Amino acid sequence: MKVILINRKHGGSRSIELGRWSRALLSLCCLGLPLGMVAVGYLAGQDSDARSMRGAALDRLQEELEQQSEDLQVLQGQAGRKLQALTLNLAELQARMTRLDALGEHLTAMADLEEGEFDFSQTPPLGGPLAGEFDVDFTSMDLASDLGLFEARLTDRERQLEILESLLSNRKLEEQSWLSGQPVEKGWVSSHYGKRTDPFSGKLAMHAGIDFAGKEGSNVVAVAAGVVTWTGSKSGYGEMVEVSHGDGFVTRYAHNKQNLVEPGEVVRKGQPIALMGSSGRSTGAHVHYEVFKHGRSVDPSSYLRRTRR
Repeated sequence: MKVILINRKHGGSRSIELGRWSRALLSLCCLGLPLGMVAVGYLAGQDSDARSMRGAALDRLQEELEQQSEDLQVLQGQAGRKLQALTLNLAELQARMTRLDALGEHLTAMADLEEGEFDFSQTPPLGGPLAGEFDVDFTSMDLASDLGLFEARLTDRERQLEILESLLSNRKLEEQSWLSGQPVEKGWVSSHYGKRTDPFSGKLAMHAGIDFAGKEGSNVVAVAAGVVTWTGSKSGYGEMVEVSHGDGFVTRYAHNKQNLVEPGEVVRKGQPIALMGSSGRSTGAHVHYEVFKHGRSVDPSSYLRRTRR
């Protein structure tokens, strides 16, 4: 193959003889250059697309991270509010537990249980052999639900204890108003109810009470709870206290050295209401004890050892 080169400036020409390998190299250059440019352009386009795709992926990842961050903040806020609510609920339950402990101690005292038999100030003793171990899945535990169940049980215990307190209070009230026992802390019966020889006239006369002799100044006590209806000096009785107990029962305590209560005062069973003396128509220190039922004098001896059935 011959290539002719023409020089326009000098008007001459020059011919070059190309061999087989030269022709092949020239052909390769003529064809390879466009193909290479096409290849370079293709690769450049691919790289641009890849960079574009990577940029879009990074943008989406950034958006997802921002959304997850917002969701995390919302969850943290909800968890904080739930924790605050659970804390308040726990504080309320602890206050109610304290109240139950106090109520239990009060009921223990009302029921006259022995010391240490049912101690609300201590945790209940527990024990037993290990029957098996269990794996606890703490992730599935619902603390709010557990607190709700505990609160329901606590409410039920409160209701039961309140009912028990009411029953014990009624029982105590009935026991307080129940006429029984002697009107003295220490003493002995010196004269019974009924006909006897009068110590002043020597004649047979009706004695409408029981006399309890004792040490002057010792306590005279109420045989039942009630309201003081009269105190003062009464002919034949000397210094006297009268107590109304309800259900038509009235008791009198006479010949006192000193009365310790006033009319309208509420007295408890066993409370000192006077001091033993010998005022009025009396031969020595004693208390004259009378019982009236619906306005009629009755024998007090039937109430001295009276017990509830």
